[in-house]
Amino acid sequence: MISIREKIAYGLGDTASNIVFQTVMLFLTFFYTDIFGISPAFVGTMFLAVRLIDAVTDPLMGALADRTRTRWGKFRPYLLWFALPFGAISVLAFTTPDLSEQGKMVYAFVTYTALMMVYTAINIPYCALGGVLTADPRERVSVQSYRFVFAMLGGLLVSGLTLPLVEFLGEGDQAKGYQLTILAMSILGVAMFLTCFWGTRERLHPPADQDSSFRQDFKFLLQNDQWRVLSVAAVCLMSGMVLRTSLAIYYVKYFLGLPEMITLFITLGMLGNVFGCILAEPLAKRVCKVKAYIGLQLLAAALCVLHYFIPKDQVVLAFALYILWGFTFNMATPLLWAKMADAVDYGQYKTGVRITGMLYSSVIFFIKLGVAIGGAAAGWLLAGYGYQAEQVQSQATLHGILISFTLYPAIGSILVAIVMRWYRLNNGKVDEINMELNRVAQ
Repeated sequence: MISIREKIAYGLGDTASNIVFQTVMLFLTFFYTDIFGISPAFVGTMFLAVRLIDAVTDPLMGALADRTRTRWGKFRPYLLWFALPFGAISVLAFTTPDLSEQGKMVYAFVTYTALMMVYTAINIPYCALGGVLTADPRERVSVQSYRFVFAMLGGLLVSGLTLPLVEFLGEGDQAKGYQLTILAMSILGVAMFLTCFWGTRERLHPPADQDSSFRQDFKFLLQNDQWRVLSVAAVCLMSGMVLRTSLAIYYVKYFLGLPEMITLFITLGMLGNVFGCILAEPLAKRVCKVKAYIGLQLLAAALCVLHYFIPKDQVVLAFALYILWGFTFNMATPLLWAKMADAVDYGQYKTGVRITGMLYSSVIFFIKLGVAIGGAAAGWLLAGYGYQAEQVQSQATLHGILISFTLYPAIGSILVAIVMRWYRLNNGKVDEINMELNRVAQ
């Protein structure tokens, strides 16, 4: 059993990660279009282009972490080494130098690329760390539940404090306000990463005689059919979620016509996320986590579709459905990450080689690909529907924002539910795999 103290320490690492991750999902598109003055079409293209870099850096980072040998373990050292660079580059990404339009595009591309690279360097080892804390499948759900409760608390911090701090610290200058707000949050994030480093311990290790090359590891990864299922599901999942969360600000500001309620809307939505994560562990104890995951995705899709039919004057109902969607959608999140640890065991069971970092890094690449597709779609859809920053929007634009916020994200959840029908690592199969791995290790 892992102590509650260690689970909290591990969770604080995702609080730190989410200070940036949730800021990117909730505010970065809006920051680029309405504060920095970059066209939404360029923003969408930039988000997608950076994923081409991730296609190289993510698996390399996973392979590097698998081969790291230190007195602190394989994955924990990266929390120590990259905490400060992560904080510093986050601030640069939300800095707005006085440049020409082309200069702004170059600056945004360079700083956003740097932010994603340093995020890779610290987040992939952090995520892989969750796969070596325990071999108990049920404890893995517990660890991931703690992790995502704290992750959503980080998101709650971002959603509840970002805009008020921007106004307070900027004193009327939004560009300055965003920079100082991210500076304050980055300092807090660095402290949390260091707490995670000191408060956790790696317990699972690859076989002592394991010695494989990057090419061999990649070959073993491709043989893992359950990894392939999770990777496809991750793209569909994040595409829909990021599209919805990126457009939440636009939905409230323009469709509902309530810019003063943006912070309340996204904060209440984040509270729904937190309570959803809390209930993931009790749900997994009573229901097969594969069936539960599929059911929750279908319910999340239904809530998105229902949201489309809510008139703009039904504000309370619009808020309630967004909260309920976040609750449902994020009850499934810890279950997905517990499945990744199970897929690592399955890969070792099938090939005899344990490649924790490689598997996590590759799934995270597909998660970030989904983030990029969702962010790109948000920018392209806004441009396609004729959005003009800080202007009165046409009825066609408002309807486009509504469709993009409700119906399109539902497609992502439906696709996830379909793909997960090929996932076979239910509770019984995972127990069987662990028994065999323990037998071989003895």
